[in-house]
Amino acid sequence: MTGGGADYSLRSIPFAELRGWSEDDPSALFVGLRNCLSQIRDVKPYRAGSLGLTAADLQPLLEAAAAFTPRDAQSARAFFEAECAPFRIERRDAQPGLVTAFYEPEVQVSDQPDAVFRFPFYLRPDDLIDLDERNRPAEIGPSYAFGWQTEEGVKPYPDRQMIDRGWLDGRGLEIAWASSKVDVFFAHVQGAARLRFPDGRLLRITYAAKAGHPFSAIGKLLIDRGQIKAADISMQSIRQWLADHPHETDEVLWHNRSYIFFREAHVSDLELGPIAAAKVPLLAGRSLAVDRQIHTFGFPFFIRAETLTRLDEGRPFARLMLALDTGSAILGCARGDIFTGSGDQAGDLAGAVRNEADFYILIPMRAAARYL
Repeated sequence: MTGGGADYSLRSIPFAELRGWSEDDPSALFVGLRNCLSQIRDVKPYRAGSLGLTAADLQPLLEAAAAFTPRDAQSARAFFEAECAPFRIERRDAQPGLVTAFYEPEVQVSDQPDAVFRFPFYLRPDDLIDLDERNRPAEIGPSYAFGWQTEEGVKPYPDRQMIDRGWLDGRGLEIAWASSKVDVFFAHVQGAARLRFPDGRLLRITYAAKAGHPFSAIGKLLIDRGQIKAADISMQSIRQWLADHPHETDEVLWHNRSYIFFREAHVSDLELGPIAAAKVPLLAGRSLAVDRQIHTFGFPFFIRAETLTRLDEGRPFARLMLALDTGSAILGCARGDIFTGSGDQAGDLAGAVRNEADFYILIPMRAAARYL
């Protein structure tokens, strides 16, 4: 067993031991692999995570995929069997992995504020700066990736409560206005949205930056307060609770001090998902958000979740996916967030996903030798 870090290890296994592999059809991944190749070859290689896998390790697989067109599910699986070695990701505390899901919501908006449409989506402010070891003040912890550049120096940026109360008013940063602050909040949680204007225009926005404060789950807050049972927690149950308690909405939303800023994202094919952290369009049902500090974008992961049956017509979830995104709440070696697609139906699918799962990473053969 080869150690991959302080709290996890990798164990080499044969494809025959991947339960559900022989029934999966990973043909859809080839579009994503080709897009990743264009990104790392023509724009910028992906940053390596602490597992030690690099864009250079990934590139032979991407180049082989670019030259291959699967005829069917079997030939698609055979391609990965020839090019990769699977490794089970095992936590040293022996606890199972966890998958949740996310989607791209569609929000009704206006390009002008009025009495109804009064909750803005914001562009990134120009006084929000990236923090690293060169400019981080001692009093701002390493969890803060962004800070506020002031004349007196760098400080933590104002949080959700201050921004909701008008901190950014008058700076011309509004992209559009929604009629519901809850819709804006959940677009922040998802990191992307389709904005639908009254004349039918559709604008996509995606994550640009955040105020820097840690993400705090309001679902956990409502569980801790006894407002929703842990077994019943989902995006739908949280939304219903907020709708039933309008006078407590601000207090609950402000518990999550993290605030997301967006940029316009132009994707020519609306069948594809938004462009996320890996700078390529997400693939519905085949894209995974992972912990970027550990994993490297573009690598294939096979996810088996025995109790997750809502995504595959009652069958246990077992799919090969690509690591194409990340998120503040996605922390750990065996933690993933499944992209279910765009719109309300995708939201219904994503909202109740919280299941134990087995995580396997497929490593291209040459790099795999380092972990055997």
